[in-house]
Amino acid sequence: LFLDSQIVKWNIEAAIKSFKGDKAAVPVVDRIDVHYQPGHGFTSMGETREADGKFFISDNKFSKDRFLPVGPLHPETAQLIDISGDKMKLVADHSVYSEPHDSIIIRRDIIKTRQVYNLEDFPNAVKDAKDSRVERQGKKVTVYMTSQAPAFGLREFRLKKGDEVTIILT
Repeated sequence: LFLDSQIVKWNIEAAIKSFKGDKAAVPVVDRIDVHYQPGHGFTSMGETREADGKFFISDNKFSKDRFLPVGPLHPETAQLIDISGDKMKLVADHSVYSEPHDSIIIRRDIIKTRQVYNLEDFPNAVKDAKDSRVERQGKKVTVYMTSQAPAFGLREFRLKKGDEVTIILT
């Protein structure tokens, strides 16, 4: 499929039957062409326990001159596909910055935006770079540090092989 520039919807149960030798099983439900060469794919709510199987984003590697050049890098393409029914449907097709590597689709009713976050809401937050530190309890190591581009509160920290490390970065 990598060279076919397609997204394919499968019936997993039929695919298992086909793998076991059932010639009557039809594992492919539908195919849809994308432009061109899908590199990364993401489903709606797919990074949660509430994956819903409604939409798929295909982040594609080549746009084949579908968009005007905007500098040394040419835009690539991302395509939003409705996968909820038996037939997949392309619902959005647009340019994206070169080399798209991550996308996420979540329901808007679960987004709780804020302009400014209160650090008191995060008890482990490191509020000042001088409070950066490393705490060790046996093999459990917790690193507390800040990040303000391009610097981190700790330039380095050392660990031992086999340590279980938690990094809290504010």
